[in-house]
Amino acid sequence: MLLAIDAGNTNIVFAIHDGDELRHKWRISSSSSRTADEYMVWLTQLMNLENISPALITGAIIATVVPQALFPLQLLCRRYFNCVALVVGDPDIDLGLEIKLDNPSEVGADRLVNAVAAQKKYGGPMIIIDFGTATTFDIIDGQGNYCGGIISPGVNLSVEALHMAAAKLPRVAVENPGNVIGIGTVTAIQSGIFWGYVGLVEGLVRRIKQEYGQKNGEQNMKVLATGGLAPLFDEEISEIETVDQELTTYGLFEIYSRNQ
Repeated sequence: MLLAIDAGNTNIVFAIHDGDELRHKWRISSSSSRTADEYMVWLTQLMNLENISPALITGAIIATVVPQALFPLQLLCRRYFNCVALVVGDPDIDLGLEIKLDNPSEVGADRLVNAVAAQKKYGGPMIIIDFGTATTFDIIDGQGNYCGGIISPGVNLSVEALHMAAAKLPRVAVENPGNVIGIGTVTAIQSGIFWGYVGLVEGLVRRIKQEYGQKNGEQNMKVLATGGLAPLFDEEISEIETVDQELTTYGLFEIYSRNQ
């Protein structure tokens, strides 16, 4: 079995693959101070509930955008699962794609993993929208190469920043308020966040297709969404063709398989 770890700014996801089947997936909040021992205490309890012994884990792979989390996660794999984890971003890892940027090392590991998964499952050219801590847009060409992207503040991050910066504005849940015009403070904020991000996504997708698609003869770009809030926005954004919540874990499995 493969232990795939996706360490993001908000959560760390631990997924177990048995062959090409995703067996189980758990998440824990990200913390730069958490130790390998703490991860194992938490993870062991969840694995026991599913009757999975740590001895069944024969390999591991890590993708992280939090540098401080890497060492304890690598130690977790060595000490408790008796394996050396592959790390996405290491120069000797074959991703099967070309990063067409001036400085390829700047691209977050999670975005590269998503690109690998999207090309394998759906084929390019494609725009991948990830509704995570940041809302990111990644462009994949017809050959599956990574051609650049866009980073904007995430939905929940915007809600939190608004609440912290404006003393009289409450923290609200992210949801579709129905109407564009709010009839109270809460619905006004929800409208600004929800419909504001709908407009952001629609506008950027249109501009990406104009700038990249027309220039490179790849106008028929698929649009794929992932991340926790993707289903919510999918309901109102017609440009989104597919929502895939397992994109990153699938990409980690593909990268691990490629490098065996």
